[in-house]
Amino acid sequence: MVKQARVFTTLYNAPIPRRCPPDASMLQAALLVVAAYLLGSISSAIVVCRLMSLPDPRTQGSNNPGATNVLRIAGKKAAAITLLGDSLKGLLPMLAAHALNAPPALLAFTGLAAFLGHLYPLFFGFQGGKGVATALGVQFGLHWMIGGSVAGLWLFMAKVLNISSLAALVSMALAPLVVWLIWPAPELLEMQVAMSVLLFWRHRSNIRNLLAGAEDSIKD
Repeated sequence: MVKQARVFTTLYNAPIPRRCPPDASMLQAALLVVAAYLLGSISSAIVVCRLMSLPDPRTQGSNNPGATNVLRIAGKKAAAITLLGDSLKGLLPMLAAHALNAPPALLAFTGLAAFLGHLYPLFFGFQGGKGVATALGVQFGLHWMIGGSVAGLWLFMAKVLNISSLAALVSMALAPLVVWLIWPAPELLEMQVAMSVLLFWRHRSNIRNLLAGAEDSIKD
């Protein structure tokens, strides 16, 4: 427990490392990336709805297995559990990478693997969610200042715009800048750019609705 506490304290209180010695072996690195993808492939929305005897989120509402759709079809409790589960899928692999003293390249591969697992889950026919909560988990796992900044942007934009999807799109569009300002490693910037582009692709139906003025507001 003492060792775990020291690791947690180091991750969240120490200055941002600009260089990380590559202590992780090639085997450790490969296992970490594969484990991150497999963890990401566990759909929190589907699992939560099955355990709570709720409708399958892939067949109800927007048909998206994510926290927003679970909120729409099942209420706040199920949505909160789903949100937590999706966030942890991004957070835990990044903390494991930090524990291995992984260099930025391995951090980037780990975060992207977890994110891709959520979008294209092995266990659910590669039909996953849109990735906002898992992306935030990756960002918090990378460094709390990055995650906190992006989450703050989302909350501010959600309050101003009153549209969840638009707030997510704006905050993730700005996320690469946040990463570069706080931890300017090229590999991490490339990871965030890739996640932002994929997130926009997964939100293409929301973008069409936004352009048509038909996207639901948060209060709807």
